[in-house]
Amino acid sequence: MTMDIELLQRYDAPVPRYTSYPTAPHFHAGIDAEVYRDWLAAIPRDEKMSLYLHVPYCTRMCWYCGCHTKVVRQYGPVGDYAKVLDREVALVSGEVPEGPEVTHVHWGGGTPTMLSSEDFTALMSALRARFAFAARAEVAVEIDPRTLTEDKALALARAGVTRASLGVQDFNDIVQQAINRIQPFEMSADVVGWLRGAGISAINFDLMYGLPHQTVELVVQTVDLAVKLEPDRLALFGYAHVPWMKTHQRLIDEATLPGAAERLRQAEAAAERLAEHGYRRIGLDHFARADDSLTTALDGGRLRRNFQGYTDDQATTLLGFGASAIGCLSQGYVQNAVPFGTYAEAIKSGRLAVSRGVEVDADDRLRRAVIERLMCDLSVDLSVLGADLGAPADSFAEELSALAPLARDGLVEVEGSRVHITEVGQPLMRTVCAVFDRYLGTGKGRHSRAV
Repeated sequence: MTMDIELLQRYDAPVPRYTSYPTAPHFHAGIDAEVYRDWLAAIPRDEKMSLYLHVPYCTRMCWYCGCHTKVVRQYGPVGDYAKVLDREVALVSGEVPEGPEVTHVHWGGGTPTMLSSEDFTALMSALRARFAFAARAEVAVEIDPRTLTEDKALALARAGVTRASLGVQDFNDIVQQAINRIQPFEMSADVVGWLRGAGISAINFDLMYGLPHQTVELVVQTVDLAVKLEPDRLALFGYAHVPWMKTHQRLIDEATLPGAAERLRQAEAAAERLAEHGYRRIGLDHFARADDSLTTALDGGRLRRNFQGYTDDQATTLLGFGASAIGCLSQGYVQNAVPFGTYAEAIKSGRLAVSRGVEVDADDRLRRAVIERLMCDLSVDLSVLGADLGAPADSFAEELSALAPLARDGLVEVEGSRVHITEVGQPLMRTVCAVFDRYLGTGKGRHSRAV
């Protein structure tokens, strides 16, 4: 069902992606290394944990990129960074009580596979030596197909990688040139073959819409080509043009960017084509095969959302390693220093590198739960969820009133305390979630548009 363009123009405002709540613009320097040390010491011994490792280096800058990364031409800085990561793993693990079990590991970037096979393997060995891994822990790594070799695929498999996420974005030449990322279909096909040949059978693709020169036809062509490689999951992200934050995005000619209505048509056409190919829609922007664990989690009401997007990971603690990495503990969020020099100086001095974060209170936890259920299930019963978390029955009277215009416009259905995002409103689910965000508009953070 297609949204009316007038509705899109009315509601397509800048809103957070809600991979956390409170969101990162509201982190502050009051949460420092000493606070983090106390939080680590309080992790329950029977906790399930996830680990995230950030590698902030690439061989070439993609102009659409919104990540914390830096271009390097030689391996020296990357090798030095691996040593600092190893030291941070030792420091953090020394503060965590014995007992918590690691169920998921995610390597992100940047380009994690810029690490040499030897350094990657050594770091995985360090993680396994210092943390207790579950027998079937998932180890996922983000891959730039332009830099992977068959030998590296084999090394990743030997190091225990079980899932690979390939950055694809778009297979069309004109779009690739406009975003400074030349990556022919055959290159991605080779990488998928190498990974599966090495025994890494779980494959994810990242696609994008809203890129320069993209049209509905070109986006659908990319979807069809991607599906030929039979990935288990695909993520379909809208390009976030934020040149005030990422100055390299100024190299993109804004005149070639599709407008809001065209972006919506691209997103809807891609989603429809993925459905035709047998993929289930997961939340806002993920798609998975019917037998994938994400789909199972969705059907079982266990779908979660974190900094990597949608996940079936049920761990309540996430430890982040590397410059700019974000962690989540029961007390709140922490983020390491962003500049590599500042981060490395702290770690080399034997100090934790956390430079900011935010402590969450009962109201934050309640609103985070509401937003997560809306982002995952498209529905939430505010009374039931509030009662489960010990909140007063009238906690969301103001929000229910604020939802009335959205209900009149067909974006949501409200029955008593139950809120359901309709098919028409699904592209704007972040806008619906923003109604429950008590921080929005109180800080300096600027966000991408809803669609």
